[in-house]
Amino acid sequence: MTRRVWVGNVPIGGGAPVSIQSMTNTDTADAESTLKQISALAEAGCDIVRVSVYNEACAEAVRTLVDKSPVPLVADIHFDHRLAIKALENGIHKLRINPGNIGGEKNVRVLADCLKMHRVPVRIGVNGGSLEKELLEKYGSPTPEALVESALGHARLLEDCGFYDIVLSMKCTNVPDTVRAGILASERTDYPLHIGVTEAGTPGMGNIKSAIGIGALLLRGIGDTVRVSLTGDPVNEVYAAKDILKAVGLRKEGLNIISCPTCGRTCIPVGEIAERVRKETLNIKTPLTVAVMGCVVNGPGEAREADIGIAGGKSGGMLFVKGQKPVSVKGDLAEILINAVKQKLGGAP
Repeated sequence: MTRRVWVGNVPIGGGAPVSIQSMTNTDTADAESTLKQISALAEAGCDIVRVSVYNEACAEAVRTLVDKSPVPLVADIHFDHRLAIKALENGIHKLRINPGNIGGEKNVRVLADCLKMHRVPVRIGVNGGSLEKELLEKYGSPTPEALVESALGHARLLEDCGFYDIVLSMKCTNVPDTVRAGILASERTDYPLHIGVTEAGTPGMGNIKSAIGIGALLLRGIGDTVRVSLTGDPVNEVYAAKDILKAVGLRKEGLNIISCPTCGRTCIPVGEIAERVRKETLNIKTPLTVAVMGCVVNGPGEAREADIGIAGGKSGGMLFVKGQKPVSVKGDLAEILINAVKQKLGGAP
């Protein structure tokens, strides 16, 4: 088991539930726009949000963001330890910084003292695209071994200053290398691990790469906090991360929608119904299995095993609600399913 650190009121590691992270893509200095996006991420189910702090104006905005954010915030900082200190003074809950690129041992020690005083943890994040020159020369490319050596080397700089509230991440766009790096790190350290496939791409292939990489590690018991890195609206990252955690059995909350792949026997628009149910129930937290099945072959059996389900027929379908006798239904089957979910929950999310 990894050791535990706290990001505000969110635990990472030490057997805590795997938390979901994302990152804003607004101008951090524009506190109003950034807070709007933070709130949207939190509403979608994000536990921790990271913001870029790349100049003095961003560091100044941290105070407003921290005061009004519904979730803990992380300041992403490179090269300038003074921005990190400013963010700490303004109440940031965690730093994402690599000690090796902030200007030498003196700056690392000053930052470590400030971190200890404010009791704020650090994520050391190593990416394949920003590996140190000497490690690239040693290994020839950003191999998993190089990524882990880099992360542990950065951690050692803080350890030498008596600071150990550290989270590690080793990411690259290559899925097998990312998985291998996570496995190697879990064998060599008990620091909590932040996992994800960096620059995974746009929604679609990016989701697939992330699901394979993150899922492969989680199924091995590796990973304490996750981010799905997708181009575009970061809210999509949160929904994708929730889906991955549910798929590997680490989260139960929300609807688990089962739908058949369809075939020539399909009698209802399964895809349209399932997608509408998904979109209109995103904020439901109660665990519930909902089945959308297209015909009478496997449909009744699958629908009967779900909490709520529909099996398609030539003139409508059969609605199954666990514990009740199935009934024949016609009309807007998506609306019928959504209403059945709400009735099952007594109107509560």
